[in-house]
Amino acid sequence: MICDSALKSEQLKILEATYAGAVPELKFGSTFELLIAVILSAQCTDRRVNEVTPQLFSEAKTPTAMLELGQSRLEELIRSCGFYRSKARNILGACRKIVDEYDGEVPTTFEELIKLPGVGRKTANVVLSVAFREPAIAVDTHVFRIANRLKLAEGVTPLEVERGLQKVIPREKWSDAHHWLIWHGRKLCKARAPLCGECPLKNCCPYVG
Repeated sequence: MICDSALKSEQLKILEATYAGAVPELKFGSTFELLIAVILSAQCTDRRVNEVTPQLFSEAKTPTAMLELGQSRLEELIRSCGFYRSKARNILGACRKIVDEYDGEVPTTFEELIKLPGVGRKTANVVLSVAFREPAIAVDTHVFRIANRLKLAEGVTPLEVERGLQKVIPREKWSDAHHWLIWHGRKLCKARAPLCGECPLKNCCPYVG
């Protein structure tokens, strides 16, 4: 029987080899655009967000321009992302705070980011990791599912899983590992019908064992 730590190390080694170089699926051209795209991605696919943001960002590339759109026009542009009214309110609220308190620039710390309307731990960690190259593990539905199935980090809340993953993954690989787990969830370890027979982790996965 492989010991728990050795099993987790093997799982991470396979994930890294399989998904080396993985990058976010969301399309963006600036830190601000990344922030808005991640807010829009809540309970929505990245593919759908990528269909919406080209038109949105062609009209509003900055917090000030986004505020000038107003609630109605913003709702119209993001309607297909779902929960468009609350997302529009949060985006405008975040933009107002960025303009008023941060001179129009997206704040660079976790503590500041989570003060923005519509920004929770996941969104803040994505921005820190992708835009500012800070070690962070954002726990979305894919990361949560895979971490629990592999028993890499078991937990009933995203925060429990985040802290568990931080313990087993070297800090310098936190941001990369976030993408390994996301892409594994999208491609193979799907929520309803995981493709276990095709999975490179099938010999070291408790879920199929």
